[in-house]
Amino acid sequence: MKKKLWQGRFDTPLSAAADAFNQSISFDRKLFDADIDASLAHAAMLGQCGILTEEEAERIRSGLDEIRADVAAGMEIGGDAEDIHSFVEGELVERIGDTGKKLHTARSRNDQVATDMRLYVRRSAGAVMAALKDLISVLLSRAKEGIRYVMPGFTHLRKAQPISCGQYFNAYAEMFLRDIDRFSACRERLNVMPLGSAALAGTSYPIDREITRKLLGFGSVSQNALDAVSDRDFIAEYLFCASLTMAHLSRLCEDTILYTSDEFGYWTIPDEYSTGSSIMPQKKNPDLPELVRGKTGRVYGELVSILTVIKGLPLAYNKDLQEDKEGFFDAEFTLLSCIGIYAALMKKITLNKDTMYEAAAGGYSTATDVADYLAKKGVPFRDAHAITGKLVRESIAKKKQLHELTLAEFQEASAMFGEDILQTVNVRASVQARSSVGGSSAEAVRAGIRSVERRLNKYKL
Repeated sequence: MKKKLWQGRFDTPLSAAADAFNQSISFDRKLFDADIDASLAHAAMLGQCGILTEEEAERIRSGLDEIRADVAAGMEIGGDAEDIHSFVEGELVERIGDTGKKLHTARSRNDQVATDMRLYVRRSAGAVMAALKDLISVLLSRAKEGIRYVMPGFTHLRKAQPISCGQYFNAYAEMFLRDIDRFSACRERLNVMPLGSAALAGTSYPIDREITRKLLGFGSVSQNALDAVSDRDFIAEYLFCASLTMAHLSRLCEDTILYTSDEFGYWTIPDEYSTGSSIMPQKKNPDLPELVRGKTGRVYGELVSILTVIKGLPLAYNKDLQEDKEGFFDAEFTLLSCIGIYAALMKKITLNKDTMYEAAAGGYSTATDVADYLAKKGVPFRDAHAITGKLVRESIAKKKQLHELTLAEFQEASAMFGEDILQTVNVRASVQARSSVGGSSAEAVRAGIRSVERRLNKYKL
């Protein structure tokens, strides 16, 4: 077992059981590139500030570059290192000797890991934004196709009004656009560099944190060392953003499961994104939407976990904060895989326009149009609502839909009905009448698509 970075204080080594329990290399190896980047920047700053000689800084740089190249070529990360920071430093010392031990001058593992995590999470937020952009692009493509199609709009899972299928897909594009905005804001807030805070009190070395900040691309440097090394708000915020994104995906999953069922039949999932039953030969199961829906709770759990970890920690760093990583990495993988599979699935789903139209025409879904018709004729809306409700009740008794009623039947309910009511209750006319911003008319849906595209383009991925 290699000597620990902190071993000098102790007479006896850590027991094997305690060492296994304490280690984090099995999961924080994902921080390898971030640790190399931060170490390169730190060494360069130490050299520019005269804390290291130019030759020492160059030897460290060359050694770190060599380690990165070897890992890229297949060298295993791990061994008996306690964590990724110990691994990198141990490899560096083996390669360049005692000069490698000088890399840790003016820094602690506390500010080192905080910096590595911010670098990693910053990149991850960008990856999520890019994945969401791809998903939104698929949804907008379906929205453009769906402008031509009519489907039922639901409230309380009961038919409410006919809507454009394009408006439906735009609604989810809006949700995921908000998710991009949240990840963008999260990325901006976390772009603060802790490096230079050392263990918790800052450092007595004459460092220049601005040099390191610029090399690592951070927007600013942290203003309080105690806070900087113990802050994991950015991880909680990322996981909150991830949880909301998963909530939106889960809603789309639920719709997909319903709309592709035999009872609805609005959409068809292609075979390559479906599974079957081991006993029932006829089954075509929506396992992928069900899995994404199920994985939502997994991401929620990681958010609750980090909130629980940080809720009672005294300043500054505590080992509890090692628990920020496994949950984060799991949530990141889950989120990116769910977004990716759903973008692929939504691209392939077939929209059954005739089935959707027939469903939209039923359920008295144009009743609001009838009430609005009377209100536009001067009938107080509450009276118009009551007249229409009675008309629906009588239509149910006659086993007729509203568009199947004659003009005489309408006029029995109110003399205010004219011949144009027969066109008003047509489902396509109902959809096209909703021309307000955000509505379901073709013009409004096209404007909605352009709006999403315009807002999407402002994000730098």
